[in-house]
Amino acid sequence: MKRFLPRECDGCPMNRRRFLTRSSAATVGALGWLRSHQWLEAADSPAERTRIRVIYALHAPQQPGPDWPNQGFDFRPVMERVDQALATRCAGFDFLSSTATGPEQAKQILDADQAANRVDGYLVYQMNCWNQVVQTIATSGKPVLYADFQYGGSGGFLVYNAAFLRNKAANVGFVASSNLGDLVEAVKCFALVTRGGSVSEFVAATANVRAKRTPRAGDLATRADDLACLSTDDCLRQMKASRVLAVRDQNAGEEPSIAGIPVQKVPFAELNEAWKNADRDETRAVADRWESAAAKVEGVSRETLEASAAMYLAEKALLKRHHANAITINCLGGFYGGHIHAYPCLGFHQLLNEGLVGGCECDVRSAATMVIGSILTRGRPGYISDPVMDSAKRQIIYAHCVAANRAFGPAGPANPFEILTHSEDRQGASVRSVLPTGYLTTTLEFDQGRKEILLHQARAVDNDPDDRACRTKLCAEPLGDFEKLFREWDHWGWHRVTFYGDLKAPIYALADALGWRVVEEA
Repeated sequence: MKRFLPRECDGCPMNRRRFLTRSSAATVGALGWLRSHQWLEAADSPAERTRIRVIYALHAPQQPGPDWPNQGFDFRPVMERVDQALATRCAGFDFLSSTATGPEQAKQILDADQAANRVDGYLVYQMNCWNQVVQTIATSGKPVLYADFQYGGSGGFLVYNAAFLRNKAANVGFVASSNLGDLVEAVKCFALVTRGGSVSEFVAATANVRAKRTPRAGDLATRADDLACLSTDDCLRQMKASRVLAVRDQNAGEEPSIAGIPVQKVPFAELNEAWKNADRDETRAVADRWESAAAKVEGVSRETLEASAAMYLAEKALLKRHHANAITINCLGGFYGGHIHAYPCLGFHQLLNEGLVGGCECDVRSAATMVIGSILTRGRPGYISDPVMDSAKRQIIYAHCVAANRAFGPAGPANPFEILTHSEDRQGASVRSVLPTGYLTTTLEFDQGRKEILLHQARAVDNDPDDRACRTKLCAEPLGDFEKLFREWDHWGWHRVTFYGDLKAPIYALADALGWRVVEEA
């Protein structure tokens, strides 16, 4: 990093690792340094060198709280590895690295760079999900390369990047790859601008690099699946007879229905009371069954396992009391707020295995999607997830800490599963389900406001055991246009619901009956 130091600091003992370690708001200190010195003086480097500011968008160099990748995650080795790869593999480039937590720090960096007039472009690396840094940097008008740190910043990256694509941002290219070499090759496109090319040529060049380095579709033949979907009329009848319980806060009452499915709010207090009153003998029996069925139980105490079993019994009690077949809970808000005292993940896992619906994060739209898909497939569970895109493998990875292990319904075969802590905070109990591969999957979202059904299909190819982000990670190769799959996240949000089987024709028939439109996102 010596070449980035002004001459007055040549003997300074402060290296990048020590600098980041001493301050989670490293950018503020860096900006004071930039303002007090003339960095990257013309005498230090030839004028034709390409000068790029690298900005890592994150909460802190070592993550202080629950979020992707996980609490306590140390970003410093990752940033150093990226810095080293860029420095050694991008000839003719100079890089200056900073961190920023949000718009305010991003603006400070941008103002300082504009005053110095020594930056040719920006690489913004989304390390945590929702730090809004790239939006400010994009206003510079200079070429911006937007990159996703897989299983770290993927949610924000997908949503923010889709907005750039929708708004036809003329200066933002992107890379979403597990292969660091793909990032390096995209960075090299900045040299076009240094040599007199336009910013739009830079963006086009990054797209060409991404297309060239994304593998072609592999063998998309799938294993036989004897799914026989319910008729449209029968599906509609059962949808009207369904009910989704939404445990969001301490309020009760009705919410707007989704595709004719009633939604009822239930307060945390009612769920917590049912948890307290769960039969202790039955609680122990449920915990025994989970413990014996799991391929592994790691980091989860017997006490936590029994608390999760009591939560499952509470969920069942509320479903019975309110004549419902689906429940979705504001799990993190309830747990961190002290309103509930066990994560509902294992309870959701068990409900899904039984042909009922347990949905994460009080996402009512996704819970209703799970209900519809389960009815249509005669009991197959929906898998709600936070997807990740990886161009290096031409894959979409469906990641979450809840999944059934009976992907073909309650009477179908069981696949292995593990009981682990909830990934983001390493607390409670959640599930890693090693889901079947080789089968066709259909991923959906039903949106009542737009009267649209989002749909894509993919072939399940692998399960990723990476310790970052959520526990279950089903890897799939999409059918259709991989690039198009980057475009809908800003309108639809991050969640998707995946079912095993070919649901495309039945979904179109259901859409016709509802008077809705199907949006194929791939």
